[in-house]
This record gives sequence, C-alpha cells and structure tokens, in this order.
Amino acid sequence: MFYKWVTSMNRFASGLLLVLIMSGAAQGQDVVASDVVENTPQHDDFKSIDQEIQTLKQDVIELNRDLFILEEELLFPSNTQVAVFVSIDVGTLFGLDSVQIKLNDKVVSNYLYTQREVDALHRGGVHRIYMGNLRSGEHELVALLVGKGPHGRDYRRGATVKFEKQLGPKHIELKISDKVTKLQPEFVVKQW
Repeated sequence: MFYKWVTSMNRFASGLLLVLIMSGAAQGQDVVASDVVENTPQHDDFKSIDQEIQTLKQDVIELNRDLFILEEELLFPSNTQVAVFVSIDVGTLFGLDSVQIKLNDKVVSNYLYTQREVDALHRGGVHRIYMGNLRSGEHELVALLVGKGPHGRDYRRGATVKFEKQLGPKHIELKISDKVTKLQPEFVVKQW
C-alpha cells in the first residue's frame, strides 16, 4: 500500500515537473515579447513569476529524487538484498552470448549480450544481471552460460552454488576465465 503511494507520488512529481517546464516555456515567451518595455510593472511580475516557477521546478526535482531513493529502499531493503554479477577475466576461450540465472529452481533473469557489452566485460566491466530479495536461510543459484567455446563450437555450461543468506546484502559473482592447461573456459563463482 505504501509502495503504491510512493509510486503515485513519484508520477505526480514527474507530471508536475512537466507542467512547470511547459508553463515556464510559455512564461519565457511572454517575457521575451515584453522585453520591449523593460520598466513596466508587468515585466517585474513576469520576473517574480519566473523565479517562483524556477524554485518550484527545483523543489519538484529534489522531491522526485527523494521519492526514487525511497522507492529503491522499499523494493530492495539491504537486509534481504541479493545481487548477481557477471565478469570476464581474459576469456579468449569463450565468447559469451547469454546467461540465465535460476534461484531456488525459479528463473529470475535471462540476458542476451551484445558485442559491445561483451567488449566492455573484457575491458574489466562487471554486469549486474540480477538484483532481488531473499529471506534468510539456505538457497541455490544455478547459472547457465551459453556461447562459443574453443574452435568456434557452441558451448553451454552450468554453474551451481549453494549459499547461506544472512542479514545484510549478499553479492555473488560469476567469473568467466580461461583454463589454459585444458584449453577450456572455467566458470568460478565468488561470494562476497
């Protein structure tokens, strides 16, 4: 119920910001037209209205930011938060195409990577593929990685990890690296 209220307030603030911007544009046109007569009382009225509109715009922007932060805290409280990341270390033996994440036998994320995203991962980037809430206790994460393996062959590999969720956020990293001795990609799961 409270979340719905926050969401509706966020929409209201966004709508109010749009109205203020549009009315400010209209006011700006009137001010430009009245610039011919600089010292009239109307010109001073337009200036004070314009200042009020600018102040209201700033207030709405700050309110919108505060509501967004509150919405994030309501959706993902730090006590129940779990996040899953994908990274690549070297990765010349595996060309990543997609990743599927299952938590407790339920598919929570499917992601198809573009070439630009894979290049960013090769340059050291980390992709947050999933963020959600879990209750405390034991859980199982299954990651299915699909791509091109050695010699251009299709490669499909799964990684499973059981972990204990306690109070506080939980971070899990799926790291793709090369195992040069076997000429095979290696998938390592790290918990933080």
